[in-house]
Amino acid sequence: MRKKVIAGNWKMNMLPNDTISFIEEFAPLVKDTENEVILCVPYTDLFYALLNVQGTNIKIGAQNIHWEDEGAYTGEISGKMLKSIGVEYVIIGHSERRQYFNETDETVNKKIKKAFESGLKPIVCVGESLEQREAGITDKIITNQVKLALDGLTGEQVKNTIIAYEPIWAIGTGKVATSTDANNSIKAIREEIKSIYGQDVSESVIIQYGGSVKSTSAKELFTTSDIDGGLVGGASLKAEEFSKIVNYNK
Repeated sequence: MRKKVIAGNWKMNMLPNDTISFIEEFAPLVKDTENEVILCVPYTDLFYALLNVQGTNIKIGAQNIHWEDEGAYTGEISGKMLKSIGVEYVIIGHSERRQYFNETDETVNKKIKKAFESGLKPIVCVGESLEQREAGITDKIITNQVKLALDGLTGEQVKNTIIAYEPIWAIGTGKVATSTDANNSIKAIREEIKSIYGQDVSESVIIQYGGSVKSTSAKELFTTSDIDGGLVGGASLKAEEFSKIVNYNK
């Protein structure tokens, strides 16, 4: 049975002191959860987060990675750099990266491969726009994104990839896909993986839902057949609220 993985994506929020205070409040609230807990924090908070989660069940992730180990890429951070300080996870291909920073399916694929090469676990984001949803092509869009993102990966690597289905129209808008719609989209992703890598891989891979997840919607979403937790944005900035999402099954 797949475990539930609940990750917070802080985006461009929280200073180091905020990070320390958050973890001090948050860690005791989730210490007994059976779910995996990840905080994906800004680069400037990584070191402080890693120090302060020692002795807890909280894992730390970054929000981006470059596809090269080193070189003339001003402002970029490599997988080797992240791994060297103890980061375990990295978000790749978030819709905001695609929208504002020209991230493409090709660069997403290169970054996933580099993450594995660096010993990091990727959290790969896919999702459709409102226009695509209204045109009835959601499954076509998201399965194609998954296919291109995973191109060239081994089955074992795919098993160790977390996929986050985040409908773009639901990110930061307060709108949430119904649990049925979200589950059906994730089923489509799982079927696409099955068609390429087989049933064993498709049944092993963790697929999250993201998009305005709150404590009031978490249980309904996370108890469906195919949703394996969530990638949580705004609600992950509040320790008590995020703890309720992590502890949705208590």
